[in-house]
Amino acid sequence: MFRFANEDILYLLYFSPLLILLFWWTYRFQKKALKSFASEKMHRIILPFRSRFRIILKSVLLFLSIILLVFAFANPQIGSKIEEVKQVGIDVYILLDVSLSMTAEDIKPNRLAKAKFEISKLIQRLRGDRIGLIIFSGEAYVQFPLTTDYSAANLFLSAVDVNSIPQPGTAIAPALNLALNSFKKEEETKKAIVIITDGEDHEGDFDSIIGEAVEKDVALYAIGLGSPTGVPIPIYNKSGNRTGYKKDRRGQVVLTKLDEEVLREITAKGNGNYYRGTNTEDELEQIYNDLSKLEDTEFGATKITEYEDRFYYFLTPAILLLFIEFFITNKRSKLFARMERLENE
Repeated sequence: MFRFANEDILYLLYFSPLLILLFWWTYRFQKKALKSFASEKMHRIILPFRSRFRIILKSVLLFLSIILLVFAFANPQIGSKIEEVKQVGIDVYILLDVSLSMTAEDIKPNRLAKAKFEISKLIQRLRGDRIGLIIFSGEAYVQFPLTTDYSAANLFLSAVDVNSIPQPGTAIAPALNLALNSFKKEEETKKAIVIITDGEDHEGDFDSIIGEAVEKDVALYAIGLGSPTGVPIPIYNKSGNRTGYKKDRRGQVVLTKLDEEVLREITAKGNGNYYRGTNTEDELEQIYNDLSKLEDTEFGATKITEYEDRFYYFLTPAILLLFIEFFITNKRSKLFARMERLENE
């Protein structure tokens, strides 16, 4: 198999006609300048050893070397062999609460920003494990399915905010159910679900879902973000300035509290662990350490082709042509005298 590692560089070849025109224009400009200085008969007297053939030859050599350098920088590669690489790891779905209460600032800069930062750090640490993200508030949606494309995962994560789901609430149970149904049943990999939420105003029946998770050998972990004593929910305008705090129908400031009881219950019954989120600790790292103790399982195989660089096939002749061009002078020699006469006829 053959390919160019940096094939975008080949677009420079589109400028090769412009390069030819530049050489031609330079040659014509020099010739015109000499004509304005003296007649063509005087050229042989003033510049008796000047060789037009050599000037053109130097331009051709320079042009060819530039073309060869473009191919060299594009780095042609040849596939030497195809190997089948087994993919092993665990499957992890992260359930991220994006309800309005996650904008509370008892954890800096706020609960949701801290959660996204920890998830991003976890993605950077993964090696071969598949990760998926489900966001939820009043409803639950798959932000991205299980994947080992960590760059794409970070891209989709960065787009998450409290406006991702307009329905209010904290639908943990539907999010858990969606995660369980999103795992690939035919693959017997070790599976885990990590819930990141303040646990407030949760909805749904957990017992049947937790029982299903245990039956499918899916470990349940949770990180509770927020203060049990309660803090107000700030309201910001489009300019990013805080305009006040969320109020209820009676005009009272709404306080959002961390509800740890339901999260402890889920993780205790789901063979996992619960962690309280803080400003300084990285709770997802602790969960990652727990997950690393799970046995990696093969979940597929990928065929990869090993490519070997062949840029020197073009670089070597390019340097050689530049070397030759450098030592060719504009002076006439006996070797090119006959060609010069043919040119002048």
